[in-house]
Amino acid sequence: MLLERIEALKAQISELTASNEEALEALRIKYLSKKGEVTALFNEFRNVSPEMKREFGQKLNELKNFATEKINELRETCKAQEKEANKIDITRPATPEVVGTRHPLSLVRKEIIDIFSRLGFTLADGPEVEDDWHVFSALNFAADHPARDMQDTFFINQDDKEVQRNIILRSHTSSVQVRTMERQKPPIRIICPGRVYRNEAITARAHCFFHQIEGLYIDKNVSFADLKQVLLLFAQELFGKDTKIRLRPSYFPFTEPSAEMDVSCMLCGGEGCGFCKHTGWVEILGCGMVDPNVLESCGIDSKVYSGYAFGLGIERITNLKYMVKDLRMFSENDVRFLNEFQAAH
Repeated sequence: MLLERIEALKAQISELTASNEEALEALRIKYLSKKGEVTALFNEFRNVSPEMKREFGQKLNELKNFATEKINELRETCKAQEKEANKIDITRPATPEVVGTRHPLSLVRKEIIDIFSRLGFTLADGPEVEDDWHVFSALNFAADHPARDMQDTFFINQDDKEVQRNIILRSHTSSVQVRTMERQKPPIRIICPGRVYRNEAITARAHCFFHQIEGLYIDKNVSFADLKQVLLLFAQELFGKDTKIRLRPSYFPFTEPSAEMDVSCMLCGGEGCGFCKHTGWVEILGCGMVDPNVLESCGIDSKVYSGYAFGLGIERITNLKYMVKDLRMFSENDVRFLNEFQAAH
């Protein structure tokens, strides 16, 4: 029985661990103190028969040495861990590093791009400083259209009087659609995210720059039904599967017929509330079938091909998703505002 207890205690000691000096001292007291378990076995040595004392004595000494070595080994490990914990890393910054967050506009922009990417659209990009042709003329804007007025568009002054071109900051990303149609033959299926500029007073509801995502699909036999189905799938992916849409007739120079799209209010489910002005609907984008004049201006045969286009403001969608009432908060770089979107990553 005594031999079995010695072996059992040895196996128990071999599994010991200690995370700090306090825990290690508790183990030393438990096994090697005057009232410890190893000492208790030595006290029972006198009850062993004379012919067995030599064997038991040897086993007890081995146990005590083993326990002492184990405690010393754990002590060295604790010292090494403590030294490493207290080691000063001179490469660390003096102040704690705070992990940043993605901007809410970036979060919504990525979500919208991901949705249309799954629907087969590819990304297209273009310059923010543009000319009159790509921003207006190629898109069927008449020479006297209000959007050409200085109140809406930022024009860039040119020093060279001999080169008089209407250079402007783009007021919509439709210019990217024009550039794509000029260099690429149908079928075309693109989305064009980017920053745009308009000469407007900065308020809680308007800004002189904002962000858009526009889409364009051109192929043979493209219909308004195709446009409606894509926009329905987009709205349900973005706002939830129970979202409904409605299309209201509207006017845009570059589409005919044109429409504005509303989605059922995500707060009241279409029942009517203060957010949707008790209509049950919230407007989110404009859309329509590409005007044949636009296709012809870009070198595409309008008798063979047709297409649709749509455009939405990223700030508008972000307002709806996160209930941000003041557009100025998106560009003021207030980290307190940005930190509210940590959970949205």
